[in-house]
Amino acid sequence: MQFKHLLTAAVLLGAALQTRAQTLYMPRDIQKAYNKGTRSLNGKPGPNYWQNTAEYDIKVTALPPDRTVTGTEQITYTNHSPDTLKRLNMKLILNIHRPGAARSGPANPDYLTPGMQVDSFIVDGKALKWNNATAAATNQFVALPKPLLPNTSVKLNIAWHYQISLESGREGMIDSTTYYLAYFYPRVSVYDDYNGWDRIPFTDGLEFYNDFNNYKLSVTVPKNYLVWATGTLQNTDAVLQPEYAKRLKKSFTSDSTIHVATAADLQQHNITRQNATNTWVWTADNITDMAVGISNHYVWDAASVIVDKATKRRASMQAAFKDDANDFHQMVQFGRNSLSWLSANWPGVPYPFPKMTSFQGFADMEYPMMVNDSHNDDPHFSQFVQDHEIAHTYFPFYMGINETHYGFMDEGWATTFEILIGTSEVGKQKAEELYKMFRVNGYIHDPSSYEDLPIITPTDELGRGAGNNEYGKPSLSYLALKDMLGDALFKKALHTYMDNWHGKHPIPWDYFNSMSSGSGQNLNWFFNNWFFTNSYIDLSVNGVKKVSTGYAVDIKNVGGFAVPFDIIVKYTDGTSETKHQTPAIWAANQKQTTLNISTGKTVGSVTLDGGIFMDATVADNTFTVK
Repeated sequence: MQFKHLLTAAVLLGAALQTRAQTLYMPRDIQKAYNKGTRSLNGKPGPNYWQNTAEYDIKVTALPPDRTVTGTEQITYTNHSPDTLKRLNMKLILNIHRPGAARSGPANPDYLTPGMQVDSFIVDGKALKWNNATAAATNQFVALPKPLLPNTSVKLNIAWHYQISLESGREGMIDSTTYYLAYFYPRVSVYDDYNGWDRIPFTDGLEFYNDFNNYKLSVTVPKNYLVWATGTLQNTDAVLQPEYAKRLKKSFTSDSTIHVATAADLQQHNITRQNATNTWVWTADNITDMAVGISNHYVWDAASVIVDKATKRRASMQAAFKDDANDFHQMVQFGRNSLSWLSANWPGVPYPFPKMTSFQGFADMEYPMMVNDSHNDDPHFSQFVQDHEIAHTYFPFYMGINETHYGFMDEGWATTFEILIGTSEVGKQKAEELYKMFRVNGYIHDPSSYEDLPIITPTDELGRGAGNNEYGKPSLSYLALKDMLGDALFKKALHTYMDNWHGKHPIPWDYFNSMSSGSGQNLNWFFNNWFFTNSYIDLSVNGVKKVSTGYAVDIKNVGGFAVPFDIIVKYTDGTSETKHQTPAIWAANQKQTTLNISTGKTVGSVTLDGGIFMDATVADNTFTVK
């Protein structure tokens, strides 16, 4: 038996590229960026592309069980834009904890604190007035004493303090002597070429958008407290006793897990240098944020793995956790597998950082070089969650994504890598079952209007529809494109996009244009279908007719998405055959297609099976021939 389209997929696609080489909708602010030459229609940064950056020297002190965290920082902020900046927008994320702050959901009393309290704010040596009562939002404009001209810098010296919240989510108190510090310092928000200052409020539901900066971070804690953070520890011998410093250094070349500090070691209260306090110093360059975990009773495991086979470069994989969390005893080896697999397979880009740390908390959240994940009795589920969070290394951190506005540009990719690495870990069937249950089932069986809003809709405008528009739907689009292009061409296109934009700030049109350029095909018809329509997944078999060469199967695309599917033909003699159809079948006509089945047998029934592309109305996916 042979399956033939009325035209071959190649001809269909060629016709579509000639007749449907439409221009994708582009908002006016985005059009301005292209008109100014900061972005190019070939997918690359334009000749006039720029982005601002800063040098951060941060010093924080945390003295558990005292909940007050104090900090000072010097920020040298450089304006690479062609604009003269008369003010800076400061991000004060921890003001989300203030009573009365605008939030995406209710807050428990243990969540509430006085927020970020700025003690002094000095600009180029001039002290500015600061009113903590009025500077209560997560965005705060600061007028500069003199305008910041293009290609010049300004120096900020800021002192602040805050109370760590009793309730720990993305940050906060894990227990009375374990803290997770994130978004803990005032920072200059992104000023970009298409939107100017990033002024979207943080409401605790969506995520972040940060510049690429260089950091030096000094964390002062009491003796016997261990510290884990983004970056590379600069003074190992000054904060750890020789035996533990030796173990940590050994882990940097070890495939096997090294127990840097065990529960028995912790009971000796002699892991750190026995000064009243120790200051741990970390550095990280060209990175978007810093995070810190501290504890006096978390055990510490570490190993490493080759992430770049060409250079033999290794990355450290570490874990910090309660000794009774059995799943976390496996996190270092789970993490080694993640770093190696992601580097070699999908996205197939060597892990770009020197380290990854898995810290036991409650967030199930990613940070540069760190994940804060919750304990689970099922270690396979813990691995699944950690895989997803480590995959975020590439999107948003390597690629500089605006998660707040375009959440699908990072969550959709992490969700995609999650099923791809999961297939290698637990097999195709289990990985797909989990993906369908966790990412697709709820969406496809919810007919609410907000579920069908276009993926391109800004995430901060979506409300209840944000989840599926960030995770499942865009992931399905990436997997559909992978199915259509094939692995080799899809990877070539993906690498074109990543090569164009890593370390920068891509927007969706940079992705669309890079993928078209990298694949050598105009994919606008596909991107318009998946990102700019109110489509969903719903195919139906409208009829099966006897023709001279066999049978013609009429398939209607009720929902509209250009999805791949299998067509399963069962014959009256008890045999059956299956043929896969890629999304290219919808290139010429996204509403309907007809497939020819060339056979001398008698067809009993025809069924469409989308696999992970779950259908909203399964009942009309099978047609019985009478």
